[in-house]
Amino acid sequence: MFPIRDDAPRSTTPYVNYFIIALNIAIYLFESSLGTHSRQLFEMQFALVPHNIEGWAAGVVPAAYAFTPIFTSMFLHASWPHVLLNMWGLYIFGDNVEDRVGHFGYLLFYLASGLGAAFTHLLFNLNSQVPTVGASGAIAGIMGAYFFLYPKARVLIWFFFVFFFWVPAWLVLGLWFVGQLLNGAASTLTVARGNVGGVAFWAHVGGFITGLVLIRIMPKQNRYYSFEDY
Repeated sequence: MFPIRDDAPRSTTPYVNYFIIALNIAIYLFESSLGTHSRQLFEMQFALVPHNIEGWAAGVVPAAYAFTPIFTSMFLHASWPHVLLNMWGLYIFGDNVEDRVGHFGYLLFYLASGLGAAFTHLLFNLNSQVPTVGASGAIAGIMGAYFFLYPKARVLIWFFFVFFFWVPAWLVLGLWFVGQLLNGAASTLTVARGNVGGVAFWAHVGGFITGLVLIRIMPKQNRYYSFEDY
């Protein structure tokens, strides 16, 4: 089930959303330009490694090395599909959220959602030594805000890469969130058995909930649209 576009109206140009998309792609281009060894060193320094927090508490890891990646990891990606799929989701849902909270408010909202996602991931993976990268936690926050602001909007879905049809946003995003929650629970059991998962599902859950909470308290811009469904 792949989203193609939505029909929620907006009245402003999402400059910050475009900037975030361009920045993520530019950083990935830089990552891709590095040699294998240099890229590994780069990602180990700026990717989020939960075990480093424990190392900081034990006095063996510098605070900057342990905590800076909570912020920087949301701008790194592991592969071209990873960054492109994330940026596509941000492109579809981010413009309307920026339209409602304003440009500067949207930047703060995006970063806060990413931090909420990172802290949730840490909570469930404190002993993990696996580096975590990606903007999906912050984007999950944008999706949580969209879920609250535009539940009646419609999203055009490409289903099984064959069928196209419109689905209410609350259903698309609600099912996505439930899927992340169930996968997060499953991944916790997997880790408990000594295995390592490849997707930070709890970061997605934490980001979505962070966005859902923040959008309720953030001041919103007054916008006028051509219809009243939103």
